[in-house]
Amino acid sequence: MTVQTDVLVIGSGIAGLFYTLRVAEHRKVILVTKKQTVESNTNYAQGGIASVFSETDSLQMHIDDTITAGAGLCHLDVVETVITEGPGLVRELIDLGVRFTSNGGTLDLGREGGHSRNRIVHAKDLTGREIERALVMRAQSHPNVTILENHVALELITEHNLRGAASASGARVHCWGAYVLDKERSVVKRFLARNTVLSTGGCGCVYLHTTNPSIATGDGIAMAYRAGVPVANMEFIQFHPTSLFHPGARSFLISEAVRGHGAILRNRAGERFMERYDERKELAPRDIVARAIDSELKKHGDDCVFLDLTHLPAEDIQSRFPHIYATCKSLGIDITTDLIPVVPAAHYVCGGVCTDLHGRSSIRGLFVCGESAMTGLHGANRLASNSLLEALVFANRAAAATLADTPAMPASADILEWDDSGTYNTEEWVLISHNRRELQTLMSDYVGIVRSTLRLERAMRRIELLLGEVEDFHKRTRVSEHLIELRNMTLVAHLIVGCALRRAESRGLHFTTDYPAPDPALSQRDTVASIFDAP
Repeated sequence: MTVQTDVLVIGSGIAGLFYTLRVAEHRKVILVTKKQTVESNTNYAQGGIASVFSETDSLQMHIDDTITAGAGLCHLDVVETVITEGPGLVRELIDLGVRFTSNGGTLDLGREGGHSRNRIVHAKDLTGREIERALVMRAQSHPNVTILENHVALELITEHNLRGAASASGARVHCWGAYVLDKERSVVKRFLARNTVLSTGGCGCVYLHTTNPSIATGDGIAMAYRAGVPVANMEFIQFHPTSLFHPGARSFLISEAVRGHGAILRNRAGERFMERYDERKELAPRDIVARAIDSELKKHGDDCVFLDLTHLPAEDIQSRFPHIYATCKSLGIDITTDLIPVVPAAHYVCGGVCTDLHGRSSIRGLFVCGESAMTGLHGANRLASNSLLEALVFANRAAAATLADTPAMPASADILEWDDSGTYNTEEWVLISHNRRELQTLMSDYVGIVRSTLRLERAMRRIELLLGEVEDFHKRTRVSEHLIELRNMTLVAHLIVGCALRRAESRGLHFTTDYPAPDPALSQRDTVASIFDAP
């Protein structure tokens, strides 16, 4: 089955939706998403959007904070562009119906780790959900937008998928859409488009403990890499320092804004420990806080540390963090009187598919926005709440570049249909689930907050075996969502470990005991990986 459109958007977070609304004024857009439209990393973002709105703040201060957090790897032109263009786009979100928290008509600005001023625009502690609500409502009602839920992208369509001699050279310089599995009908469709946008989010699910939803399996990064697009800086995985530690909660995030609001971190003995690690204490950047917690846990043999809000007014806590308060209360924790048990969990990948300042990849017609992209903004460590800002700015820029460029399309008859001949259906879910669990355990044990060459090499050897097993299973079996996700997760894990082994230093989120200090020679040097470089 073939579906044709002007633009194909894969993923329904803030980047995909904002881009869709921009482009839909002039193009027909089909947006496909794996689950329900609102299931995305954006929806789980509690903190907010970092942007300059206070008279005591400045664009330069925000730029400086971003560069400091990025530990020498931020691309200055990208940082300046995102932070300068951000405030205007936040105002456009308000015009689109996003209801941010305000005081007397003025935006209420929070503060999070690494920020020198209050600049976090938020909607209580449900910012992502509120943004999704407003953008989804606009997109669903737009006459040029078609949203297809329960559609899983498999592969990008490039020269590799053309009939005859055109595919023989191996060159992949255009993208004309994607093969997509319609889960409800169990059929793979060809979606043909002049422009394709990957906004598929992150890859937190390659780890055992993550704040991400179950759909965050690195699909866009894996598809782009297989299509020949370079990826970079995959070693920089941000672990959120404070994920709720409770058997009844699947890595529920306790927002950075809680520490920004005055929460104190304590170990099991009740000691406030952050002052021993950084003069900024609880407001240090996430990599520092996560490593401090990891150190405390290993030093004392504990399974969690605690966030303490009990010194703050109860009414203030309930008003500022209603979602966190209600969720914890449902689990028997009253955050106004009880300490909150927390541990670090995989949260955000600072690397991804390489793009330029307009979200363009190295393949014409393919754009990448949001967490799937490596734009150069975050460097070696993302400054809190800069991710939604980046998604907005690059979605806007990619939309403008899309409207300025309309690549030629080959005849649909020249593009191969999806071929699943010689494959068979299987009910061997245990094979997939076992490999998925093994991969997640490997990544958590050997490629976590603190790494070593020995651990990374051990992880790589096993991941390479898993890659072979999964690829063999993929070739012989009809595609399914779980198999697609496992294939992508295994490849992304391989990229993370490969990039980590190549960075012989500690910088930002990548800390290795073999090279505990940063290497000045590696400053401003991204770790780039391409399928064409692989042996």
